Amino acid sequence: MTTRALIVVDTQVDFCEGGRLAVEGGAAAAAAITELLAQRAGDYAAIAATKDWHTPDTANHFPASRDEAPDMAAGTWPVHCMAGTPGSELHPALRLPEGTAVFLKGQTDASYTGFDGVLAADDPWDAEAGAGLAEWLDARGVEAVDVVGIAYDVCVAATAISAAEHGLAVRVIRPLTAAVAPELTATAELQMAQAGVEVTEAVPA
Repeated sequence: MTTRALIVVDTQVDFCEGGRLAVEGGAAAAAAITELLAQRAGDYAAIAATKDWHTPDTANHFPASRDEAPDMAAGTWPVHCMAGTPGSELHPALRLPEGTAVFLKGQTDASYTGFDGVLAADDPWDAEAGAGLAEWLDARGVEAVDVVGIAYDVCVAATAISAAEHGLAVRVIRPLTAAVAPELTATAELQMAQAGVEVTEAVPA
């Protein structure tokens, strides 16, 4: 039997309606992921979540000054998910099982894939403190992952592609995501297909 993990990508307040970088359908995606977990959490050998966790040291991700407008096509975004702020918290509609591993990304550089993240440990003596997502999955013998969260055409796609590049079988569950824009979605879907990522409209039941 294949050992499968679930990766919940960046389902944070700032990426949902009312947030600083809101994606339409974000709150609904958070609630749908919670429903999946309520019914099927036991199907997964491991569950991980990622969070954007930006700091004043995050480079090449925000405009250079307050007076400069974001240019998302060029990779500069409205300020979002600053570490420790309410916007950086997981959306309240998302309820993860106790003990879910959370990986923080984007502290010093622009980061889109959850595989750039490091484990947020409760204390510095945790044996896995600072571990990367790939290392953490490998330690659990994971062979396949389901990827859900926000945004489908940005960080979900990047995380799924990284997982495939790591040699995992990857499935993105489209109804448990929210996308930024049709043009980004088309590009992301092409890139995922090229990487061998499966995108499914079927939610495990």
